[in-house]
Amino acid sequence: MAYVPGVALLAALAVGCSAGSDGSASDADSKPGGPTVTTAPPGKYRTLPAPCRAVPGSTLKDLLPGVAELPQQQQEKAFRGSPTVTYDTDRKVGCSWKSDAPDSTRNLSIDFERVVSYDPAVSDDDRARTLYAKKETAADLSGVTTPPGPPEKPAGSTAGEETGTGKPGGGGEGSAGPSPSASGSTSGTPGAPGGGSEDLRPRVLDGLGDAAFLDDLLTRAGSTAQHRTVSVVFRTSNVIVTVRYGEQPALVTKVPDSKELQEKAQALARKLAEVISE
Repeated sequence: MAYVPGVALLAALAVGCSAGSDGSASDADSKPGGPTVTTAPPGKYRTLPAPCRAVPGSTLKDLLPGVAELPQQQQEKAFRGSPTVTYDTDRKVGCSWKSDAPDSTRNLSIDFERVVSYDPAVSDDDRARTLYAKKETAADLSGVTTPPGPPEKPAGSTAGEETGTGKPGGGGEGSAGPSPSASGSTSGTPGAPGGGSEDLRPRVLDGLGDAAFLDDLLTRAGSTAQHRTVSVVFRTSNVIVTVRYGEQPALVTKVPDSKELQEKAQALARKLAEVISE
């Protein structure tokens, strides 16, 4: 057996290890790097306003007729509003008010939802845009694309006045629009383009947030008074705001006026858009 001096053996082992180590390092360096993950930017808004303090007192007095006639203590309670029960005030808050006047009952509610995307590849704004689109689709703004005006009813028909729900000018089945015989006039019926009156049908709104729409729903069951609820929903960045304003007259024959409710609901929505941006 050939004899290898200890020093020579150690030198040979060192060379071998060095070569193996260099080879491994070279192989690692030659491999392409892992994919770069780009995190979507967060939404513009990180907090929500206090909902029951978001509506100015002067606006509440206008939207809730009858409250000003109450004793001072009851007025303060009515204008204070009732906060919506929620388990995450960083994500969703709301408030509601109600007034009972001799001629009608008014209801008002507002909701703020701050949308957060838990997918790093989807921004908060994109997630909010998707949720808003679902709300708009669910509203079924058929009045935007259907021919102007509701379809004519057969003489003597009252089905549209006594069943289900109805959207002004939508012309859909179950429409609960008022009839001249019921209201004395058609002033409560929203008009349509080309008919010489303002278009009050459910529709997309311009100039409010990044996107907005208005829905108008008239309901009536049997012989009870008709109730109209106007909803304005808008999105600004990653926050979605919903305003609901409704009226139920004391008289069964009276139809809540679309124009008044829509104008006031839109005015409030624009005030809330300013509140969010502050």
